[in-house]
Amino acid sequence: MSKKVLMITGDAVEALEVYYPYYRCLEEGYEVTIAAPSKKKLQTVVHDFIGWDTYTESKGYLIDSQAAFEDINPEEYDGLIIPGGRAPEYIRLNENVPRIVAHFFEANKPVGAICHASLVFTTVRQYLEGRELTAYIACKPDVEACGATYIENPLHVEGNLISGHAWPDLPGFMREFIKQLNQ
Repeated sequence: MSKKVLMITGDAVEALEVYYPYYRCLEEGYEVTIAAPSKKKLQTVVHDFIGWDTYTESKGYLIDSQAAFEDINPEEYDGLIIPGGRAPEYIRLNENVPRIVAHFFEANKPVGAICHASLVFTTVRQYLEGRELTAYIACKPDVEACGATYIENPLHVEGNLISGHAWPDLPGFMREFIKQLNQ
C-alpha cells in the first residue's frame, strides 16, 4: 500500500512550495491530497528575492485542491506538508486546521513546514513548546511566540518536524521528508 501525504494550503500559496512537494511525492508513488478551506482551484503566487528588503510577489499557476479541511480525517495520512506563501496566515483561522495539524504531532508522523508555514503552528503551540525549527526569517517572532527555538539554518530536522526557510531549500527539505516517511 502506498503512503498517503496530506498538504494543507489555500489561495496565495507559494507556487514552488506547493508544486515541488506535490510532484516529488507523486514521483515517489505516494497518494497526495491537497486540502484547502474549500475544494476549488487555488491561486498560487511566486515569491522572489531580487534585492528588496523583503520578497516580491507575482501571480502564479492555478492548482486544484481535492478536499476541504472539514472533510479531512488526518488518521488516513502518513505525513503532512504545509507549504508557505501567504496561505498559512489565513488557513490557520480555519477551525479544522488545529485538529488536523495536532494529529500529526500526537501520532509522531512527519510534518514538513516550509517558509511561512510556521504561522499555522501558532494554533497548536503546545506541540512546539521547547522544539527547534526554522522558517522564513520574518516568521522568527511567531516561532518564538510558540515557545520554540528559531534555528538560523535553511533546513532543520528535529524529531518528526522537518522545516525549511524558503523555496530554494526544497531539495533538502523534500529529501528529509521522504526519508522520514519511508522509515
